[in-house]
Amino acid sequence: MKKALLLAALWGPAQLASAQLMQPKLAFTRADTLRGGQPAARTCYDIKYYHLDVRLDPAKQSVSGSNLFRFAATQDFTRLQFDLFANLAVDKVLYHRQSVPFKREANAVFVTFPQAIKKGAQDEFTVQYSGQPTVAKKAPWDGGLVFAKDAQGAPWVASACQGVGASIWWPTKDQQADEVDSMLISISVPTGLQDVSNGRLRRVTDLKDGYTRFDWAVRNPINNYDVALNVGHFAHFSDVYQGEKGPLTLDYWVLPANLAKAKTHFAANVKPMLKSMEHWFGPYPFYEDGYKLVDAPHLGMEHQSAVAYGNKYLNGYLGADRSGSGWGATWDFIIIHESGHEWFGNNITSQDIADMWVHEGFTCYSEALFVESQFGKPAGQAYVHGQRQNIRNEAPILGPYGVNKEGSGDMYDKGSNLLNMVRTVVNDDEKWRQMLRGLSKTFYHQTVTGDQVIAYLSKESGRDLSKIFAQYLQFSTLPILEIRFSKTQPPTCRWQASVPGFDLPVRVRTKGGEYRFLTPTTKWDILALPGATLENVEVDTFNYYIGVLVE
Repeated sequence: MKKALLLAALWGPAQLASAQLMQPKLAFTRADTLRGGQPAARTCYDIKYYHLDVRLDPAKQSVSGSNLFRFAATQDFTRLQFDLFANLAVDKVLYHRQSVPFKREANAVFVTFPQAIKKGAQDEFTVQYSGQPTVAKKAPWDGGLVFAKDAQGAPWVASACQGVGASIWWPTKDQQADEVDSMLISISVPTGLQDVSNGRLRRVTDLKDGYTRFDWAVRNPINNYDVALNVGHFAHFSDVYQGEKGPLTLDYWVLPANLAKAKTHFAANVKPMLKSMEHWFGPYPFYEDGYKLVDAPHLGMEHQSAVAYGNKYLNGYLGADRSGSGWGATWDFIIIHESGHEWFGNNITSQDIADMWVHEGFTCYSEALFVESQFGKPAGQAYVHGQRQNIRNEAPILGPYGVNKEGSGDMYDKGSNLLNMVRTVVNDDEKWRQMLRGLSKTFYHQTVTGDQVIAYLSKESGRDLSKIFAQYLQFSTLPILEIRFSKTQPPTCRWQASVPGFDLPVRVRTKGGEYRFLTPTTKWDILALPGATLENVEVDTFNYYIGVLVE
């Protein structure tokens, strides 16, 4: 007789089928491959520096301007690819001040140079462009520019383009594997408005034609979707955080009507967030560019050194606790989550968005670590456990590579629970903290594959974690710990899992006793738990997101 069928997930569809939940077959096009792939026309050049110079007309919802590409050739070539959405016109491509031919295919543009550019050469070209960029309908979940008005009717414009790509509004090498090393962002807006972009404000220039240009210098590597414009009437105030690498400048750009509450609300959230993140992940990765929060006409985005904020100065997620634990209602979700991306997403960037779990899993987990920093470990564990109510288990977290397609939204909360299980297996909180800090140091300002992150965690933990990550990333279903009792034989256990040889160590105890680690495999073996019976065996389903079958 079965004693119990326990699921760590208490919400959503049934979890117990051990086979992978098959995704519908997706038909990818040549355009998808051009956008997500790494053909020679992309890998032939390593982007070093951009100067993006854009003139914004809020009334016409249009842009015009140029982007300078400065690069190093990684091989001999005469042809390269950059990206710009087809609804925006490439007006001219200039190489050594001369126009050169280009050909568009979907949202990719191929430039042909008059002679071969040799491997190792440092060179540059400039793209001039214009048009009306895509207008985001529901930012930040779809991509484009947001054209809004503030309460006084003044233009309020922002970019939000993660996933769809930065080429939705400016010409760029639009993929995450090759981040530009540094950048100058020049945004010209009607005089009276301001622009806030990434990095530090270097110059404000009256162009004498009804426009003013704002030049922002980014000294650190930056991924494409983080490059931001934020245009409106802003009030500015600042502060300094004494962090691990010294004084970190904090700059806040908010609508004037929000100034008083912003001063109080940001003070309550930002410095505690930075203290927690630096404790767990190491120094803020962009001291040279500073930290900013900017009022945005959408919910928020992790734009590097210029985090977009739109949570209406409420605690929780628009006033609600996503975890249902009670612990998420006491701090501003957008400030903590989007700022957490400065470490995972901005400092460490996945080369392919199929591996977006590296961004979202770690950042979602950073919320629980923030709760732990503020209220203690039991509160943090309750928070991460509560995140399970958002998991659907309908499709794998890992997306298909090379086609600019991310995986399931479970990369957030399921990814967080996966990392918390790894912490439980490590069973040494200080070692775990040093592993997290080591990630930030080892992959500082780098683009990575998911496999690199898993290999690092495996090496530092002293345990091969690849099968554990494979189960939770590549398959939608949960592994099931089966425990079987017999009147004539010792009790046995095994994992029922989609990954052959799945080997997650798990905590088990007899009721009222101390937990001990067992190391089941996918083959039946003796349950090494003295005194265990059908009635008193208990599996840790609070810290483990698994199914349990006891019979």
